[in-house]
Amino acid sequence: MKFNQDIIAKSEKTSLQKFLSEQSFWVTISLAIICFVMYFVEDAFSSKDNIYNIARNFSFIGIMAISMTLVIITAGIDLSVGSIMGLTGIICGLFLDAQYLPQWYAQSAFYESNYVWVGIVAALLAGIILGAVNGYLIAYLNLSPFVVTLGMMAIARSLAIVISNNKMFYEFGPKDEIFFEIGGGQFLGLANVTWLLIFLTILMGLVLKYTAYGRHVYAVGSNKKAAELAGINVRWIEMSVYILSGFFAAIAAVMIVSWMGSVTNGLGYTYELRVIAATVIGGANLMGGVGGTYGAFIGAALMETIRNSLLMAGIDPNWQGTFLGIFIIAAVWLEKVKNKKS
Repeated sequence: MKFNQDIIAKSEKTSLQKFLSEQSFWVTISLAIICFVMYFVEDAFSSKDNIYNIARNFSFIGIMAISMTLVIITAGIDLSVGSIMGLTGIICGLFLDAQYLPQWYAQSAFYESNYVWVGIVAALLAGIILGAVNGYLIAYLNLSPFVVTLGMMAIARSLAIVISNNKMFYEFGPKDEIFFEIGGGQFLGLANVTWLLIFLTILMGLVLKYTAYGRHVYAVGSNKKAAELAGINVRWIEMSVYILSGFFAAIAAVMIVSWMGSVTNGLGYTYELRVIAATVIGGANLMGGVGGTYGAFIGAALMETIRNSLLMAGIDPNWQGTFLGIFIIAAVWLEKVKNKKS
């Protein structure tokens, strides 16, 4: 009897104890320490412009990391997000640059009035379709997520080169200022893309915590067989997270293209590594069943802050990968230690 009481006492945690045990909390502490140190080491670090740049730069990765979190919660992985970002960015640029479109369409009244939104919608639909292909092959044909998304990574990157004919798109029509304002504008001192990241972090966090869909995502990642026995449509849940991954990659593509004012087929190259790193550092468990959108947000913020701090400190940029790798390994190790204690 005493043994059972001890187990119950150990399994029950207060809200504070649960908060302190979250990896995302300690990542937040690490971020605060780095900012505190850099405040005294380099005056320019705490300048308004630098904080603005850091927040904007990690927002593109953060948006993709949110959907990657859902994928990893289901014990999956998506290696194609960077290539999907590149391909959807090219598709967006293609629809905005009239010289590459059929003449009858480019000269139509519809195009002149709506071409900005047509380009954005085309990119988002492409992201959804590519994600759906990944999801279908993984969920309904039972293929390995690693292999499928690795293949899609190669396919999407190749298609980006073919469609773009290895050219840069930078002429975005007579209403390009509307498009540039979407990703390049700001509100209350933060870039539009940062506000979008905050909104998506809160929205998807609420979805995961308070909706049946969110509970099903966690259930599939925790125990797929048990989820099936509970009546959950496991295949649809698995497919849907990859659709979301492609969709969010396309959102990030539209935002970064409208900020840069141009796009090449190299957009998003190696971004999948940064996205997965942000997700894992934020507390998502590659074995599935664990993760949250705040972790994706703070993981992306920590990565960009480290990169910015190294540059400010005058450290060779080639060392960035080493520091990032150390944080990834440390995050996985901490997760393993926590699981053993549990």
